[in-house]
Parts: sequence; structure tokens; C-alpha cells
Amino acid sequence: MMATNGKDAGGLKGDQPSVSLNGGNEAFAVKSNSPVVNGAAKEAPCRSKLQNRGTGPERFAFSPEPSLEDIRRMQAEFTDERDWNQFHQPRNLLLAMVGEVGEVSELFQWRGEVAEGLPNWTESEREQLAQELSDVMIYLVELAEKCRVDLPQAVLRKMALNRLKYPASKVHGSAKKYTEYKD
Repeated sequence: MMATNGKDAGGLKGDQPSVSLNGGNEAFAVKSNSPVVNGAAKEAPCRSKLQNRGTGPERFAFSPEPSLEDIRRMQAEFTDERDWNQFHQPRNLLLAMVGEVGEVSELFQWRGEVAEGLPNWTESEREQLAQELSDVMIYLVELAEKCRVDLPQAVLRKMALNRLKYPASKVHGSAKKYTEYKD
């Protein structure tokens, strides 16, 4: 559960009220044609030929909205309304994000391998995961903002570097680190 001022947001853990994503502000309204269940979009058909090579079911796809910029603006407004910028410095945001990653980890702890799509999870467990992953993402986006990292552009640069380090022709089907491959 995301806590930005030392207290659990929204009350007791696991007892979360439903909330509006935009707080009544139409500038941040989230509109999507994708059905959403428990904070997660249902699987949608792929539009990328890279996503499915005919070797299995269609891959999961995120809903197109909100964008990272929408999320950044919503969180900035949320933080501004509460005068929490004084607490939201890079180090604090990083530590808070690590704490949230720990909460995600707790949900997977002692389960052994978990199949893609979480077929053995209850709806309540899926909802809790959606909330904890959302906390991680909110902190990540706010940390990137405070560090002036244009996250979408940084991802594009990093993916280009990863393609150079891990050319598909060399690494296909292998989990070795790039330093273990011979030229």
C-alpha cells in the first residue's frame, strides 16, 4: 500500500475504498475502450507482429490510456494538493518504491513458480497485486520526474542498447548474460 506521509493511504491495509482516477478533474479523465477488471486491462488482441509469432495465445496488451505523462500529471496534482513535495525528494521516492517492490514480492513469496496470467490466484489477490504494482509505477514515474529523466525516451534508448548487447541471432533461447557470449 502506498504511504507517502508515513501512514497508509486510504485506511486499513486490504480495505481500500474505490477511488476516482481523476479526482473530478476532467483534465485528467481516463477514458479507455479496453475492459478493466481489478485495475488491470483484460487481455486484448495484439497489434504487433512481433508480439505473437503463432506459437501460443495472444499476448497481453496494456490499455492505451493513461499515458506515462498522464500518470505523471495525476501524481503531481495529487502531491501538490497535499503539499507533499517537501517529502518527495529523489532518495525518499526511491526508498518508498523499494518498499513497494517488497510488498509485490510478498505476494509471490512461498508460491513457487507462478504461471503467466496467474491462473491460480483469486480476484482479491489479483487486485492486491494491481494496487501494489500501481504503487511501484507511481513512485517510479515520480522519481523519474524529480530526476528529470524522460522515461519513455530513456526506455527507447535502453531498448536500442539491449538490442546491441543481445542480438536475437546470437541469444535466441538463452538466458546467459551478454558478457558470456562469444563473437
